[in-house]
Amino acid sequence: MKIAVTSTGANLDAEVDPRFGRAKIFIIVDTETGDFEVLDNAQNVNAAQGAGIQAGTSISDKGVEYLLTGHCGPNAFRTLASANIKVITGAEGTVKQAVEDFKNGKLKAAESADVQGRWM
Repeated sequence: MKIAVTSTGANLDAEVDPRFGRAKIFIIVDTETGDFEVLDNAQNVNAAQGAGIQAGTSISDKGVEYLLTGHCGPNAFRTLASANIKVITGAEGTVKQAVEDFKNGKLKAAESADVQGRWM
């Protein structure tokens, strides 16, 4: 299964970025093999609007089934839900730790956005 984790850096030891749409990087992890891909989100970091929607489209195009992040706003949440991507908020620590927490069932999918739009 592929999961996306918002990240402040380009490796598994980087910290989880608490933002979704304006996260610096997404780490796409294959939970079965441990392989990962770095997806740069630079185009959305300073976007005037629509960052969450664009970021949602980017990870959907990678075949992601789950998103692990700190927080997710309403427009991004709707975009992800329409792409059948389950959102898990409250992820923290390193990307590697968040993935392990997910695999061990410590993180649960959110039912709705947990912040207002344009949360920074």
